[in-house]
Amino acid sequence: MASTNKVFISFALRDIKLRDQLLEQLNKEQTGFTFVDMPVKQSWEPAWKEECREKVTDCDGVIGLVTKNIVRADGQLWELKCAYEGKMPVLLIHGDSEKLPSKLPDPVGQREIDAWTASTISAFLKRL
Repeated sequence: MASTNKVFISFALRDIKLRDQLLEQLNKEQTGFTFVDMPVKQSWEPAWKEECREKVTDCDGVIGLVTKNIVRADGQLWELKCAYEGKMPVLLIHGDSEKLPSKLPDPVGQREIDAWTASTISAFLKRL
């Protein structure tokens, strides 16, 4: 995959403030990456799904914010499904201090969720 210096940020619509915090942190660190997302989630629309797949797979990797809201976040789950189907590097980070549900939906399921730290994110970006 050719490097585009773009990373997709996947989040539940209810977590938009956390997305904003993450972007603020990333922009302060001057990573050299552009960060994109799909703030409008219309997972029931085939056209949205196709646009989403193109936007996700046009990036070098994906950072997914995982909170309790992921259980009902069909749009975010579609974004992550696109990334995994595209065999893209994905970093799942715990978005808040609340305990996650014991059973997370696919495609997150049994995947590792890392702590939201600058060093974790930096190490991920360096691997892209």
